[in-house]
Amino acid sequence: MPDVARMPSVVAVVVAYNRRDLLAETLTALLAQDVAPDRVVVIDNASTDGSAALARTFGPLISVVELPRNTGGAGGFAAGMALALAEGDPDWLWLMDDDTVPSPSALRELLAAVAGTEYVAAGSRVIWTDGSEHPMNSPRTNPFATKAERARARAHGGIAIRSTSFVSMLVSAPVARLVGLPIADYFIWNDDFEYSTRVLRGRRGIHVPASVVVHKTKALGSTDTDPGERFYYEVRNKLWMLRWSRSLGVLEKLVYGASSVRRWVRTYRRSNDRATLASGWARGRRDGWRTRPRPNIVSLADLGRVTAAVEGIERP
Repeated sequence: MPDVARMPSVVAVVVAYNRRDLLAETLTALLAQDVAPDRVVVIDNASTDGSAALARTFGPLISVVELPRNTGGAGGFAAGMALALAEGDPDWLWLMDDDTVPSPSALRELLAAVAGTEYVAAGSRVIWTDGSEHPMNSPRTNPFATKAERARARAHGGIAIRSTSFVSMLVSAPVARLVGLPIADYFIWNDDFEYSTRVLRGRRGIHVPASVVVHKTKALGSTDTDPGERFYYEVRNKLWMLRWSRSLGVLEKLVYGASSVRRWVRTYRRSNDRATLASGWARGRRDGWRTRPRPNIVSLADLGRVTAAVEGIERP
């Protein structure tokens, strides 16, 4: 008898921190997908607003893990992905924050774009609450893609990319096992840039405009919108990435490094609180040069089954 094609298995990973009402919207939307994920892992980053308790009311498809400390978005995704890979054998992982609300066809469109192809990662079109494109989550097109690669992406309804956002990123589980997890010490900022470029170095990814999610941030802003105290993480993590990560080639590091400097200058000039940004830049530059991110088995130690799952994937 001929082989019967099967639907690929998908585990969604949602990182939550003190956004209970938005988390409810995210989980409701996940359960309402045309093609539903097989399982949803919610990593609660020590929320104090009842987010974990709320998530448990959504039924057996939702697996909730409460962490005793806030590991940031980077640590949360590393923890959730490790558990998804350690406690099952999915084909794909679908990553998103707790303020991401996918449209009913979001997962179906992502899977349709990658089916039977070489693509190992795919990203959704991210809009804000008013329907406009969300500049914070714009993918980076692949400037080194060949004409044939660009045409192939168009044939699948998409765009060839070099990076994508954790606001609805579909990543191949076998590739995740190969390249490892997001770096937990990044905490916030540039964690998805580092990880997606690591996944896509020497591999192919696609941006899928037909897959739409709403990113319910408080305001519509891009990466050069005044970040306040968080500017520290932007500078430190970008320097960590340029110095230590294997995600970019030498030429790419020069290009993206120059682009970052231009964006930092633009952010500073537009800021109404330049003293805060100057302090964040100085501290970020210092720590970006003097330190390096710890291995995940160190930064995610003492977290029970999460630590065991991380060690199973990343232990040398």
